[in-house]
Amino acid sequence: MKIVHLVPSMESGGVEQVVMELGSGLAARGAENIVVSAGGRLVPLLEKEGSRHILMPIGKKSLATFFRIGALRALLQAIRPDILHLHSRVPAWVGYLAWKKLPPEDRPGLVTSVHGFYSVNRYSAIMSRGERVIAVSNCIRDYILSHYPSTPEDRIRVIPNAISPEQHYPGYSPSREWLTGWYMAYPELKGKFTLCLPGRITRLKGQLDLIPIIRKLLEQGIPAHAVIVGETKKGKEEYKNEVLREIERAGVSHAFTWTGHRQDLRDIISTCSVTLSLTRSPEAFGKSTLEALALGRPVAGYAHGGVKEQLDAFLPEGNISVGDTSAMAALLARWYAQPPPLPRQIPSPYNIEDMIQAHLDVYKELASRS
Repeated sequence: MKIVHLVPSMESGGVEQVVMELGSGLAARGAENIVVSAGGRLVPLLEKEGSRHILMPIGKKSLATFFRIGALRALLQAIRPDILHLHSRVPAWVGYLAWKKLPPEDRPGLVTSVHGFYSVNRYSAIMSRGERVIAVSNCIRDYILSHYPSTPEDRIRVIPNAISPEQHYPGYSPSREWLTGWYMAYPELKGKFTLCLPGRITRLKGQLDLIPIIRKLLEQGIPAHAVIVGETKKGKEEYKNEVLREIERAGVSHAFTWTGHRQDLRDIISTCSVTLSLTRSPEAFGKSTLEALALGRPVAGYAHGGVKEQLDAFLPEGNISVGDTSAMAALLARWYAQPPPLPRQIPSPYNIEDMIQAHLDVYKELASRS
């Protein structure tokens, strides 16, 4: 089995993490896994775990990107994969058009993964054109069927993103060395009720909503402290400055810590009191919230999208109406007084081995048909 994945880059993000996990798991099962992207910080690890990376910038929203259709078609003819898996819209267009230009007898099975609630238009419709379409949650399946009704229902497979029970389990705690370094870097967090908000610094992730939540908790005498974990990508600096101005205007600057991009999110989540999801637009899945639940840590989030699916299954008390910062603050105040009980195990289909096997089953289904 030979699989080619197309992604914009291997820098950071949820899609890239899924491709990393698939690469490691498929390679361990004897598949030849190839990732085509513009490169990035994750490439060395990707290759170390058994995948091959081919550098080709196919993710930039530019007319020049489409001049690489011929090069990608030639690459596919040389590699002759069993499966072409498209994970993002611009690479999907390039990949789909290159695939269409192959002789029908030479075309690999075509798989698309819908990783998000994309804007509904012809540009996004490409993600529903796979011979098999993978939805990362039930709400994404509903989104596909609602907005792209020409997609045959029997082509869609729901395969949730997942966690490794060997890495994320109740009772996990960071090493003493890590804790020493953490509190040396951020001494202001000692003894605080820490609220972790993971994710890149964009309006989508809801950092602004954290400000009234922190203010309300502090007014009640609760030693709340926000821990914002995520990088500020190019073009998002002004939004971060807007958040900083609002924090200062609210008088809560002392209760916010920004860590930037971190590779040790598991340790951070397991150390913080609560993990939050404050997205005003629904998330397709919510990997960090699932990781927190698997670690036995409380999660509170706005009740929509993939995060609501997780909370409905594992911690219904954590669901809060979208945008209701007062209700969120009230819930967190109760949890400060008495943390909620949490499930001791995140079951199938949220196990990473299940996720990898489900992908492999889809690939085999298409490959055997070919």
